[in-house]
Amino acid sequence: MLEVELKSVVDDVERCRAAVEQAGATLVFAGRLEDRRWDTPDRAMLARDHVLRVRVYRGGGHARSELEWKGPTRRDTNYKLREELGTSVSDPDALAEILTQLGYEVSIAIDRVVVQYDLGGAMVRFEHYPRMDDLVEVEGTPEQIERAIAVLGLVRGGFTTDRLPDFVRRYEERTGGRAAISDADLAGDGSYDVSNA
Repeated sequence: MLEVELKSVVDDVERCRAAVEQAGATLVFAGRLEDRRWDTPDRAMLARDHVLRVRVYRGGGHARSELEWKGPTRRDTNYKLREELGTSVSDPDALAEILTQLGYEVSIAIDRVVVQYDLGGAMVRFEHYPRMDDLVEVEGTPEQIERAIAVLGLVRGGFTTDRLPDFVRRYEERTGGRAAISDADLAGDGSYDVSNA
C-alpha cells in the first residue's frame, strides 16, 4: 500500500477539530499512541530508509497494536509517498521480545495523545506530544488530502512533506527549548536520537 501524507503545525486544535466534525468526520480513535521503532545495532534499517515499527493504540480501557514496515521515503511535488505494510499484533510485549531475540533494539520512542478522524476517506490525526508543537497529519489520496486541508481551514503552505525531526528542529529553534516527543525525552532520558524519528 502506498502511504500519501502531509503534516502541519496546528495552533488551535479545538477549532480545527470542530471544523472536521461539522464537515461530517467520523471519530476513529482518541487516546494514547505509542510508537517504537526497531533497528539493528548498526542502524542498517535507517541506512536504507526503512522503518520497522510497533504501534500501540491505548484508549477507552482497550489497547490494540500493529506491526508495520515502511519503505524508503519519496516525494513528489506536493506529497510524501512511502510504501507501507502492516498487520495486527495481539501481544506487543511478546513481539518486542521476539525482535530483541533476533538482535533488534528500539531505536526511537514516540509517544503522543491523538484524536483521529475519517473525513471522506482521508485520515486526519491531531497529535499532542509531551513537549512540542501540536501537529495534524492528513493521509489519503491527493484529492482527499486537499479536501481535508480545506475543511481544516489551515494555510495550505503550512502543510509539508517534512518528517518529525524537521518539526522538532523548528520548535527548538523557535523556542530555545528542547522538544520531547516521548515520555523518555520528557524525563530527560536522551538515549534516542530524535533525528531518526
